[in-house]
Order: sequence, then C-alpha cells, then structure tokens
Amino acid sequence: MKQLYYVNNNEQPNGDHEVHLSTCYYFAGMHNRIYLGEFETCQEAIREAKKHYQKANGCLTCCSTCHTS
Repeated sequence: MKQLYYVNNNEQPNGDHEVHLSTCYYFAGMHNRIYLGEFETCQEAIREAKKHYQKANGCLTCCSTCHTS
C-alpha cells in the first residue's frame, strides 16, 4: 500500500534531512518540508529525497527500516 512521504528542509545536527510519513508524530509540527510523493517503501522515498538533499535519512519513528544514523 502506497503512503505519502515528505522530507524535512531543516538539516539535523549530523547533516541529514529526515524523511517522514505524513502520519508521523514528528511530522505534525514540521512546516518546512518537501512533498516527495506516494511510495510503497521508505527506500523509494529516500531515493527521491536524495534528489533534493545528498544526505537523506529515514525518521527513526516512522521510517525505522531506513534510519541509518
């Protein structure tokens, strides 16, 4: 089932830009974001996010399988 993904424009202290599901708890307060699209997996969303930011990483809460740092 496809889900909606976004990337945060605000850089994390380690330089990452986190990818979130639209249903993520941490997404609710995130106003500075780019809509990535609908994807089956967070891996697909990360690939799309890397078109905007070289260092993209999954949110530990909503995209834990794509969280690497």
